[in-house]
Amino acid sequence: AAMAKDIRTAVFKVAQMKCENCVRKINNNIRFEKGLKDFHTDLKTKTVTITYDADKTNVEKLKEGFQKFNKFKYEAEFVKETKKDDQKADKK
Repeated sequence: AAMAKDIRTAVFKVAQMKCENCVRKINNNIRFEKGLKDFHTDLKTKTVTITYDADKTNVEKLKEGFQKFNKFKYEAEFVKETKKDDQKADKK
């Protein structure tokens, strides 16, 4: 039997995300990160929620991904991570 993929969701707080333009820069750059499955940028809460394949990348690499488009100086602060099968436990 094939192993199920290790799909995880990480939430990052990006304090420098202040406008739609910031959101666009983040969206246009972060989507090229290896292992990325899906992501959601929320300007109100200044968070970026990334769903990724843990076999291909990890939280540290994703954080570095924010710093690659460095002239904008986005610091992604890791907030939390959930595994695909853990998500049921989170919802009370």
